[in-house]
Amino acid sequence: MAESSEQVTSGEGGGYPLEATQETTSEVTSGVRSLRELIERVTGKGFNALQVQEDAGIAEVIPFPFLAIVNQYEMKMALLLALINPAMGGVLLIGPRGTGKTTAVRGLLDLLPLVPRSLCYYGCLPEDIESMGIDAVCPDCARKYAEGKPLAVMDRARLVELPLNARLEDVIGGIDERAALHHRLRLQRGILAQADRNVLYVDEVNLLNDDIVNALLDAAAQGSYTVRRGPVSATYRSRFILIGSMNPEEGHLRPQIQDRFGLRVIVKGLDNDEERLEAYRRVKSYLANPRLAASQFRLETEMAREEIQIARQLLPKVNLPDQVAKVGLRWIKELGIDSLRAEITLFEAARAYAAADSREVVEVSDLKQVAPMALRLRKSIFMSDYLNRQAEEQAQLQAIVNRDA
Repeated sequence: MAESSEQVTSGEGGGYPLEATQETTSEVTSGVRSLRELIERVTGKGFNALQVQEDAGIAEVIPFPFLAIVNQYEMKMALLLALINPAMGGVLLIGPRGTGKTTAVRGLLDLLPLVPRSLCYYGCLPEDIESMGIDAVCPDCARKYAEGKPLAVMDRARLVELPLNARLEDVIGGIDERAALHHRLRLQRGILAQADRNVLYVDEVNLLNDDIVNALLDAAAQGSYTVRRGPVSATYRSRFILIGSMNPEEGHLRPQIQDRFGLRVIVKGLDNDEERLEAYRRVKSYLANPRLAASQFRLETEMAREEIQIARQLLPKVNLPDQVAKVGLRWIKELGIDSLRAEITLFEAARAYAAADSREVVEVSDLKQVAPMALRLRKSIFMSDYLNRQAEEQAQLQAIVNRDA
């Protein structure tokens, strides 16, 4: 009997833990003279069962593959260009519910490029020295730079989401509550600081509170912001790629924050019946098995991620010829756009488009590809009427002054 028990525990098929089984064997077989005695003894014996780990309720989120989105070429191209060239100013997705705006942004998770992460407490980077000199970094990093030691490591960018119900302290940072319990004042970083060198996504951006919008505008414009809480203050970097989405039915977006978005994409539903059916099939497959659905696009996703990284490295070498730039300037003038951010977005998006095509010179065809996204929704009817009235008033005033002279 002991011999058969040992065979059970040592077999490859598994079973009870070895220690528990050996203990059970000695206790059960000691002094057993009949099957009845064995049953009586086993009936009252405790069982050391395998302990099952409790489910923590934490789900592994596998986003819908970005490249599996049916059609929506302009939306996908705008988001990829934003990853290639952050100087473009980010992307604003405008459209009705259910058109895949949030799905597309979250699908970028597997495409995010590598970015330098500082090894310094103060966030010093080699680019600080390259642009502003050795005095731009702390003494420790200056010493490391002189010794040839790295100031940063390459790490994959992250997607940081700004919840609609976030408080101002959540966004910009505030007093560290744990430190406060020990009667110490220390600031805790907010979402804007966490988004530095990453992608900041704001869903329903038109519904944000005004104080959060103001903080977002300041951080996006300066690339850094300062938090002051009593005697404690700190300045944080906030160089992020800003992506927002909105449904116009739910409210308008303040002109100040709309102007901060580089590319503006109008996201509509699919018109083709075959495309809508294919979209349904892909969503159904994803909901049934997200991991399997993502694996079907794994190769293409890896290739796209590599291409984005190559384009980012090529971008500094991409040149915009004057004759090409003058074409874009003529378009902006004919459209009557006053904001200088129109030129910045148009030209930087064209450079990113050329880099994505592995070219070092921007062509007029590149401008044509990105112009609709870069120049739409920039002309204000109110400002046009206002400036026209001011021009009429100025002409009338000038006429009166000249007559009396």
